[in-house]
Amino acid sequence: MTNSQPTGPQPAGPQDAAQPLDLEVVIPAYNEESRLTRTLIALTEHLRGLPLRSSLRVIDNGSSDRTAECADLLAAHGVTVTGCSRRGKGAAVARGMVTSTARWIGFCDADLATPAAAIDDAVGLLEEGWPIVIGSRRCEGATMRVRQPLLRRMGGKGFRMLTRPLSGPVADTQCGFKFFETSAARRIFAEISTVGFAFDLEVIARARRLGIPMVEFPVEWSDQGGSSFHPFDDGRRVVGELWRLRRALARFQPAVAGTATAGGIR
Repeated sequence: MTNSQPTGPQPAGPQDAAQPLDLEVVIPAYNEESRLTRTLIALTEHLRGLPLRSSLRVIDNGSSDRTAECADLLAAHGVTVTGCSRRGKGAAVARGMVTSTARWIGFCDADLATPAAAIDDAVGLLEEGWPIVIGSRRCEGATMRVRQPLLRRMGGKGFRMLTRPLSGPVADTQCGFKFFETSAARRIFAEISTVGFAFDLEVIARARRLGIPMVEFPVEWSDQGGSSFHPFDDGRRVVGELWRLRRALARFQPAVAGTATAGGIR
């Protein structure tokens, strides 16, 4: 770990300007007032115990409920809010990634399906020098405490089959728990065009084409329910996203870059 003193998430003030953050965690949120506070408290408490200067930032993706207010109530604990008028989770994550000044930046979902403790493993791999660290529900050692409904599992399997040419050896493109060295994040997210369900796939595909090494590490994951994604209603939109993504990436040839699991190169 870094030698910085454990401070946990805290608001940046004039005296902090000369001390850049080690880690910023972004949470994209759209109408998440019912569960956002619980997630932010869990993350702030965990980050407080790490020997890092860290912060949390909620990217409010045009919510019509009290999402932004829930985050504002925790401002004293280092939580900030950034608005994103362009709709879509991918747009919200990209907004956070390209505007961060921290050494490392990551994002997790507002439902915290992957526990905050997984940040420790992500930071450890970043410290080893990996520029992209991907939480995975499908590599060796991962645990699914609560599985998705059967229909979503079937849809996920079909999605993985369709997208393997873009994802390559990455076993799980869709887990909402990814961390980056910030310069790598900017290279990838500055060009992101997909804002919906398939944006995680575009992140992986662009990283491969840029030749940026990636590592997957196993996480414990639980389906939280309440997802806004519906296989029947949104399936056609996802197919359209994949078609546009293939066209956008057609001019790039995959570069040679290592993709690994926490146990070794795959």
